[in-house]
Amino acid sequence: MTRILILSDTHSFLDSRLKKHIKNSDVVWHAGDIGDISIMDKIKALKPVVAVHGNIDNHIVKIEYPKNQTFKIHGKKIVMTHIAGYPNRYNSHALNLIKIEQPDIFVCGHSHILKIMYDEKLNHLHINPGACGTHGFHKIQTAVKMEIMNSGEIKNCEIIELLNSPK
Repeated sequence: MTRILILSDTHSFLDSRLKKHIKNSDVVWHAGDIGDISIMDKIKALKPVVAVHGNIDNHIVKIEYPKNQTFKIHGKKIVMTHIAGYPNRYNSHALNLIKIEQPDIFVCGHSHILKIMYDEKLNHLHINPGACGTHGFHKIQTAVKMEIMNSGEIKNCEIIELLNSPK
């Protein structure tokens, strides 16, 4: 079993309340708009990271993290990019990526809108964890955690909401 924490849109801010969730995960996926690279250094000091860069990220972040990531965990194929849209409204880049890679799980960010839904048409679980930073229009910082069992089964998908002012 692998315990995963999915983040996006930190925009140079890592809320201290996320640290317990990072520590309780086996790996962190970050779907872009990292901001300052030091955010990733803080996360990587605690757990391994798989990440992509976003549209606000500078050349330092872009050198370290690609536009797209494709990888497998327990037989599940995961594809991650920053700007994608959502089922039935994917942009052309995301749609091409999905058609070529045929993921079981598709992760994106950018919109600051948390969305977890199964795409019946393209046959994958779509996850946008929302935004866990403080920059943007969102009023609640969000992240997602889940487990992928050795059998490939996805279990215990949970939304993390940080309702109060950051600490």
